[in-house]
Amino acid sequence: MTNNHSHLVIMAGGVGSRFWPMSTEDTPKQFIDVLGMGRTLIQMTYDRFHDICPDENVWIVTNKRYQQIVEQQLPEVAPDHILLEPCRRNTAPCIAYVSWRIKMTDPKANIVVSPSDHVITDTTEFKRVIKGALAFTQESDAIVTLGMKVTRPETGYGYIEADLSSNTLRNKEIYRVDAFHEKPDLEKAKQYMGMSNYYWNSGIFVWNVETIVNALRIYAPRINNIFERIQGVYGTDKEQETVDNCYPDCENISIDYAVMEKAEEIFVYPANFGWSDLGTWGSLLTQTKHDLNGNTCIGQNIKAFDTHGCIIHTSQEKQVIIQGLSDFIVAEHDGCLLICRLSEEQRIKSFRGE
Repeated sequence: MTNNHSHLVIMAGGVGSRFWPMSTEDTPKQFIDVLGMGRTLIQMTYDRFHDICPDENVWIVTNKRYQQIVEQQLPEVAPDHILLEPCRRNTAPCIAYVSWRIKMTDPKANIVVSPSDHVITDTTEFKRVIKGALAFTQESDAIVTLGMKVTRPETGYGYIEADLSSNTLRNKEIYRVDAFHEKPDLEKAKQYMGMSNYYWNSGIFVWNVETIVNALRIYAPRINNIFERIQGVYGTDKEQETVDNCYPDCENISIDYAVMEKAEEIFVYPANFGWSDLGTWGSLLTQTKHDLNGNTCIGQNIKAFDTHGCIIHTSQEKQVIIQGLSDFIVAEHDGCLLICRLSEEQRIKSFRGE
């Protein structure tokens, strides 16, 4: 059963072009079928919340250039629930805009904010955790972030330090946050991995609308004032023009820096449901099924001989035969072919002359 006051916000404005040649600035990774399952990452994000938030309570915040692709991939979402950013200003302005927009339609709204490009493998556990977090924030002024179990010394994620000495009364799986930590170097990441109260910061947040609006008023007043003062135009034909004019005035800052690291009533819900922020081809390799030689093959007819630890994504090709590669990326899309060592993935842009 869904709750009529439960809302889903999907943040889908990022460039996300690291999965070249499949993803580009015109078609970022959230809009492609990275896993070869017939659904794009943003569609899979939407699907996960099907029995948590009603369709009429789903909101997408994206860049204006992606409006058409969002409408094509998520026709279930009402056009006036697709909020368009005229420029990129990070997650704090994005969340401030959509929070005020939701507040105008449902003052009792209870909100989940999710990135559009993450992978969840255990959707049953994911739904249990989300529903537990929503129940917790519905009757409190708490902000909840989901903390993911650390399984490796990852330098690409931020970390959450939790106070595990006492859990909350209304949900014994939720704890207070002691501190947020930025992406560490490898030595520090190894230290974090050995500490039971450290979790990856998933970037998934749960709060009620009054809580986040009040937090923005206190901790990010310059951003909040921009969207509070235009609340009279929300839902009218003047909304987009007004937002286009004022959005560039917003500070370019994440919600973590603007609010999370300053607010007092911050809690973490530790969870383990097979989460990954797919930022690289290497992360895709770790999150997908492998053959006996450790290869991930996404495509209709791929044959690999004497090949080990490779990610092969050639869904548009009729047949692909690979021999003698170890720890390589092989990816094809729209006439572009990438063959690159996994260890050199960060250099792909320079290889392309960017």
